[in-house]
Amino acid sequence: MCRHLAYVGPVVALGRLLSDPEHSLVRQSWEPRRQRSGTVNADGFGVGWYAEGDPVPARYRRAGPVWSDLTFADLGRVVRSGAVLAAVRDATRPGADGEAAAAPFADGPWLFSHNGAVRDWPDAVGPLALGLPPEELLQLAARTDSALLWALVLHRLRAGDDLGTALAEPVREVAGAAPGSRLNLLLTDGSRIAATAWGDSLWYLTDPSAERTVVASEPYDEDPRWCEVPDRTLLTATCSRVELTPLKESPAGEKERL
Repeated sequence: MCRHLAYVGPVVALGRLLSDPEHSLVRQSWEPRRQRSGTVNADGFGVGWYAEGDPVPARYRRAGPVWSDLTFADLGRVVRSGAVLAAVRDATRPGADGEAAAAPFADGPWLFSHNGAVRDWPDAVGPLALGLPPEELLQLAARTDSALLWALVLHRLRAGDDLGTALAEPVREVAGAAPGSRLNLLLTDGSRIAATAWGDSLWYLTDPSAERTVVASEPYDEDPRWCEVPDRTLLTATCSRVELTPLKESPAGEKERL
């Protein structure tokens, strides 16, 4: 269910990240190598990026497959950014809300994506939805599990939670209400990245000397520095540092700093 990628580092053309590599996100839309559920990600795509001096990202999203969109190829060639989040989508329910359901979701400085599916959607998580303020429910971006996850995360961000907490707590809540859900979440504010590995693949590549970090569903090339994130793990990162925190019940503060 979906593939996604986030990057923070020196300014690069979008295509250098999303379409040029041998196993790029664009190629993963029809030929993912490590996806655990689904085989083709043709139900929409999107990319969000930050311009220098502007904390609010721009987005380009479409309901169809990325390989058929010639405008995206042009954007990838000429648009440059030091912070990017992009995704290709395999819908949990075909036809659900089209472009509005394509990641990244956005609000203020944040971009968000979900790779996975909520088990027994929507019945299992009804009580969690009822815990949100009515005005936030009315502003759901789409009628999908990913949009509700984004609402849960956004509620915490607006309350002041850091990126990692804003992802980790909804993952624990949804996993408790809907066991067997796949909850790989990805979030950035343009300078930091947070992600969860919960039911599907997640990898990262960091190069402190170049001050760049990529977090992705799977490696887009054969660089030996790619590292796999263990399942049930929260990842938080800057352009020069990655931290992994187990999401299983474990002693508080147990972390691995890389």
